[in-house]
Amino acid sequence: MHLGIHIVEFTFSGGAPAMAPELARIGAAAEGAGVSHLSVMDHYFQMEQIRPPTDPMLEGYTTLGFLAAHTSTVRLGVLVTGVTYRHPALLAKIVSTLDVLSEGRGELGIGAAWYEREHRGLGVPFPPVAERFERLEEALLVCRQMWDPNNEGPFDGKHYQLAETICRPRPISAPPILIGGGGERKTLRLVAQYADACNLFAASPAELAHKLDVLRRHCDDVGRDESTIHKTVTVSRRPTDVDEFTRQMAEYAELGFGTVILVPPGDAPAAWIEETGGRIAARLAELP
Repeated sequence: MHLGIHIVEFTFSGGAPAMAPELARIGAAAEGAGVSHLSVMDHYFQMEQIRPPTDPMLEGYTTLGFLAAHTSTVRLGVLVTGVTYRHPALLAKIVSTLDVLSEGRGELGIGAAWYEREHRGLGVPFPPVAERFERLEEALLVCRQMWDPNNEGPFDGKHYQLAETICRPRPISAPPILIGGGGERKTLRLVAQYADACNLFAASPAELAHKLDVLRRHCDDVGRDESTIHKTVTVSRRPTDVDEFTRQMAEYAELGFGTVILVPPGDAPAAWIEETGGRIAARLAELP
């Protein structure tokens, strides 16, 4: 089992001047701790459930580009970008650029978007949920076509129309696609059809087993082997007892989850990764 680190707060001690140095330390700490995936928040405003919307929030892909220059092994992505944030062709180009400049470590994390306040605040259209899911499916198709070396032709969808799908330089390898969310009717169906990975929030083993059963049924419907999808789970509560946490995660590993994603504290994340993340990563690596 692998450890992923997800940065959701940018309230680093020292304010804005401290952000670049702390991010560089986060990258070094993550690789030193044996972290497999490093992700950042992708929002315009901080989420109200975490801290005030006026708290700092860096643009996700610019931040990943910086992290690419300060790391060499960890995989990089956002968890996750809302489909409404960027035109899908631009998104495909951005992720391809990240992949090239990180020498093949870029990933696409995407979802249907939900945070209405940030959309209204910055004047970004926020269509009804049914349309957002339509756009999500089309965005997945656009990205896959943009990364297809054998197809630079048009894309004619309901919401997006592209005359050409040229994406040069191409990504070093097609970036893995992760879809975030556990919606049983739409989200997990899209995972089965299009994704390389999914992300669920931590719940009881019984609840997560149910979600994976739903995913398995969707995979059966589209003729896909469910085991080809990498399962990740985000645990928002930071462990205080590494042994107890490892025992809890063993139940998740038995269900088929391959990566546990943890959120370090916002004021000094690099120090927490150095002091605690390495011990957790080493213990998780002992699990199947």
